Amino acid sequence: MSLFAPTAVVAEDEAALRGELVEQLGKLWPELSIVGEAADGLEALRLLDRHQPDILFLDIEMPGATGIDVARQVNGRAHVVFVTAYDQYAIAAFDQGAVDYLLKPLAGARLFTAISRLKARLGQAPAQLGGVLDELVARPAATPSAARAPLRWINASVGQTLRLITVDEVMFFQSDNKYTRLGLKDGEALIRKPLKELIDELDPQQFWQIHRSTLVNVNSIATVSRDFRGRMQIKLKHGAEMLLVAESCAHLFRQM
Repeated sequence: MSLFAPTAVVAEDEAALRGELVEQLGKLWPELSIVGEAADGLEALRLLDRHQPDILFLDIEMPGATGIDVARQVNGRAHVVFVTAYDQYAIAAFDQGAVDYLLKPLAGARLFTAISRLKARLGQAPAQLGGVLDELVARPAATPSAARAPLRWINASVGQTLRLITVDEVMFFQSDNKYTRLGLKDGEALIRKPLKELIDELDPQQFWQIHRSTLVNVNSIATVSRDFRGRMQIKLKHGAEMLLVAESCAHLFRQM
């Protein structure tokens, strides 16, 4: 371990978020060397064995091997910062001080705090994570009814630019081959998250599924009408695009 040129591996399965984290680390901690990036747990383990990094930024929910699985393997070998979208994973376990955490979407102030803590710990041996990991595994099972906060921010690609978008800005989500298209007042953007995941993460009071391939922000609806074929369609408050409503979803608008 080098105190003067610390190294890190970033393990995060969302490419846009992984890129954002690497970019922010470069700005806030230019001395840190990112020696590897992993999109799944198995690749994270391979990079750990290959590079023996000082620090691991680790997404809890990853394919291949979960962040918990990876953390058990890295136990005591590197300083760990967990990246998670789930508040219930974070506060109680991580505030013990053994490890740190970042909540999605990333906040620059929180990352700065994590970096400051990491710098202070680099002169110490990495923490043993057994107790923290046991609590992380136990907490979701102990609180099955805990409500998960709806998704509020999305990292989306607009051309060659990564943009942080609030869900309130999104008029609709629509499946588009391997991507999901976001209809915005000022254009559109693309994300890789499939519609079925968005359905589970968005506020169902704000976003209604009007077709197997479309979610609409109810606050963006201007009018609902039928075309000459009798098909129900939505006109949005901004833009000329019309959204088709499947007959199976027509009941959503009967009281409007």
